[in-house]
Amino acid sequence: MRQVLLLAVVVVAAMAVAACGGPEPATAPIAVPTVPVVQVPTVVPDDGAIQSHLATKVLEVGTQRVAFLLNTQKALVKAPQVSISVAPTDESGPATEITADYNAWPYGVRGSYVAPVYFPSPGDYRLRVMPVGGEVSGEAVIDVSVASDSPIPSIGEAAPSSETKTLDDTAEITDLTTAYEPDSELYRISVAEAVESGKPSVLVFATPAFCTSPTCGPQVDTVSELRVEHPDAANYIHVELYDNPAEIQGDLSLAQLVPAADEWGFTQIPGWTNESWVFVLDGDGIVRQRFEGFATLMELEAALAEVGGL
Repeated sequence: MRQVLLLAVVVVAAMAVAACGGPEPATAPIAVPTVPVVQVPTVVPDDGAIQSHLATKVLEVGTQRVAFLLNTQKALVKAPQVSISVAPTDESGPATEITADYNAWPYGVRGSYVAPVYFPSPGDYRLRVMPVGGEVSGEAVIDVSVASDSPIPSIGEAAPSSETKTLDDTAEITDLTTAYEPDSELYRISVAEAVESGKPSVLVFATPAFCTSPTCGPQVDTVSELRVEHPDAANYIHVELYDNPAEIQGDLSLAQLVPAADEWGFTQIPGWTNESWVFVLDGDGIVRQRFEGFATLMELEAALAEVGGL
């Protein structure tokens, strides 16, 4: 009787499979293939490897200021100096050897290396960087692309006469800047007035509260410090990159760029959001130095001295 019941169960199961469109029951056991276990080697990070972070993205033919940060997995590299070998990536030309000093940023948290690098022609270049002194040894490789020209006003070009807003246009300084403690002297005249003034000018384009890098607030503070140290040497202007700072309230979807962002070419930089720029103009309104990313007080003073401000 038990054998009959077992046979009935098998028949019913087979009919159910057939009714569902399934295959006929196999008469032989199905071999299940085995998958070999691949041993993936564990990659142990090299704590001593030097990584680079390029701070200057807009480069063109000629002598260009190149700024970069170095770090290992443990800490920021703060060697007092680095040696740099610069050559075309395809090795089509000889290498140039230069050095760069370490520049600490405000508040002592970070710092960068800055060097004037000559690029004879457009194309791709490779910088091989080695710390000199300090506790870190090794080499970092920085690849850069150099264009034939730039959307940003180049050294030697006339500065755009942008009609930027000043304190004469509003009763509240919060309509002009996102700086936490703004220096009102940076909002007295427009860029257009500075260009026509016959006097050197230092212009900083930045949004201290909403910058995507940690340098915009300190950069505006550094320009303010320059003004305090040399009040009569130049016009000093901060241009907030957003036209409606008081309305944003932390929501950048409400932000509107100032017209000067287009006029100075910032919006034509691939991937640009709101990183800061500083320009030093001579008395004729000609750009004599430009700084992408953070520029130290020493760099700004040197640039101001070159245009006769100091």
